[in-house]
Amino acid sequence: MRGGVLAFAVLTLASCGEPTVDTPARPPELPAEGIACAHSGAPLVQDCTVERQSGPDGVVLTIRHPDGSFRRFLAGSDARSVIAADGAQQASIAVTEENRTQVTIAGDRYVLPATIKSVAP
Repeated sequence: MRGGVLAFAVLTLASCGEPTVDTPARPPELPAEGIACAHSGAPLVQDCTVERQSGPDGVVLTIRHPDGSFRRFLAGSDARSVIAADGAQQASIAVTEENRTQVTIAGDRYVLPATIKSVAP
């Protein structure tokens, strides 16, 4: 009997420790690395993330800044057809020498791959 109590106590203590928090797996449509972005005229830094969702009008890109702010764009089959998905501000598009697309809107800049892949529903 005493051995059973000791074994129970050892198992109970083994399960103690730092509480764990389940972190959801990164959805497959998110890139493993960030994209280069510049918020409010700052220099370009590789620290924004992109979420891609297929919609009836194309791929909706939600680009998130580290401070929690974000912008949404609607992308066609190539990144040259990126437009703002929200608000009245228009995005301007320029193709860079590295065959990337730079999107500028209201002082924010984003560097995207030249081709935006669609996401399976």
